[in-house]
Amino acid sequence: MQRRDIPPELSFAAPPAAEPRELTSPPTSRRQRGAEPEVVSVAELDRRLKRILEGSTADVRVEGEISGLRVVGSGHAYFTLKDESEEAAIDCVMYRTAAPRARKLLADGARVVLTGRATVYVPRGRLQFCADDARLAGRGALLEALFRLKEKLAAEGLFAPERKRKLPVDPQIIGVVTSGDGAAIHDIVTVAFRRGAARLILARTPVQGAGAGQRIVRAIALLEEFPGIEVIIVGRGGGSADDLSAFNEEIVVRKVAAARVPIVSAVGHEIDVALTDLAADARAATPSQAAEMLVADAAARRAALEHLEARMRRAIAHRLRAARADVDRQRARLGSPAQILAEPQQRIDDAVARLRRRMERILVEDRAGLQRLERRLAARHPRAVLAGARGALRPLSVRLSAAARRHVALLREGFASDVARLEAMSPLRVLARGYAIATDPSGRAVRDHREVAPGDPITVRVHHGALLARVVATAGPDEPLVERGAPPAPAAPAPAEAAAPAPPARQSGGPRAPAAGRAPRRRAQPGAPACEQLGLGFAADERAPAFGRAGASGQVSAGQGGAEAGPEERRHVEP
Repeated sequence: MQRRDIPPELSFAAPPAAEPRELTSPPTSRRQRGAEPEVVSVAELDRRLKRILEGSTADVRVEGEISGLRVVGSGHAYFTLKDESEEAAIDCVMYRTAAPRARKLLADGARVVLTGRATVYVPRGRLQFCADDARLAGRGALLEALFRLKEKLAAEGLFAPERKRKLPVDPQIIGVVTSGDGAAIHDIVTVAFRRGAARLILARTPVQGAGAGQRIVRAIALLEEFPGIEVIIVGRGGGSADDLSAFNEEIVVRKVAAARVPIVSAVGHEIDVALTDLAADARAATPSQAAEMLVADAAARRAALEHLEARMRRAIAHRLRAARADVDRQRARLGSPAQILAEPQQRIDDAVARLRRRMERILVEDRAGLQRLERRLAARHPRAVLAGARGALRPLSVRLSAAARRHVALLREGFASDVARLEAMSPLRVLARGYAIATDPSGRAVRDHREVAPGDPITVRVHHGALLARVVATAGPDEPLVERGAPPAPAAPAPAEAAAPAPPARQSGGPRAPAAGRAPRRRAQPGAPACEQLGLGFAADERAPAFGRAGASGQVSAGQGGAEAGPEERRHVEP
């Protein structure tokens, strides 16, 4: 609808805000004195008000929050503009001739600045604001509060899909929470009774206005206590955003989410969405659709059952015909039962005969094997085994004795040969030819004159015995042997110090006194390194036997003059 130009004769200046113009009668200047007041029609009054408002509010800008937006098929948009700070509202319209950019900004809860004029809709006498342009001024307080509540409840999981319950398949008792005088209950009853025979329990409650949320919560709680209730429908017919605000209250949404039975939310028309739609177990676009979701169509179910019955009858008949044909084919294949049993019986008889022959053959083989084992066992009888062992042992013992004697003879020959070689290599042979071995007190052989000094004691080992002497002088190979501090003198044997008297040798008859005219013998210290004294380079007890031709050895004792050991100190050693 385009803006009409006000005729020149009806153009009025806008009155001041403090002194509003009277609209009840025409100006006094134009009324004739003494004439009757003019009577105008309602349409004329509305037209006059329209001209006055459009003239005084041309191109005015109004800021507020959009509520109850409704776009009809013609493209016109109808809504209410609310004041956020005060309780005031005005109906608005934006025709489709307005800029498309402006019409796209219209949305419920949007805070906009509208440019237009106030006017009166003459057919209904309704005051409204005709908007030509719009621009956003931010989100409205109501919409902002609704968004914050939605985010809060979503964070708590009240809208989570996993917490929603399945609706009963064929409920018999259905609760309804809505107004008893509205169209919603009429639609639900009509659809439910047309489709089936479900029982409806109505909890009457206001669905809009102050306190509607509290009463909706009480109605749901009352239906939960009703015995046998299976599902509850909560809803109402269509309306503006203000009319549906009760279903966006927090207490109603929490009650719907925590209900004991499943709840179907059917609030408004298909385009209307409330928070209860998100919290309920199922959402219906209209109350009629909620009834269709819950109440099964009896006629459709009856037709479906009849169709299934017909299909089942045909399937059973087809299955019986196929089974009969299969039985006939099997009977033809099997033939006579007697013939069927005769062939297995014949196979059983053949198997029994083969089994008997096989058992007889096994028994014959087992008897022959048993006889062989008995013969082998008799041959391995302990008496026979012992007799054969004794017979084989006799020649072996004779051979063992002969081999032992031969082995002993060979050992004796080898022992005699080793004794002869040892005697040939004995250092005593060297001493027998007149040589002697001098050793220092530690038992080492003296090989150099620089190893001893004048006054050092030494031991001189001869063929028969040993001499204890003291060094008087030393000289090199080409030096004269002269005692220090004395004139040269002819060489003479060095005086030997008297040896300690040797203990008397024991005889079988008791102790024996030393022989007359012979110095007492000094027995060698036990464990003395005699072989080291001989310069052999290995240790041995001085009383170790020295093998001779006769196989005897004498115990050599240190004595004066190198006397030979007596026969009482000799010990016979068997080879």
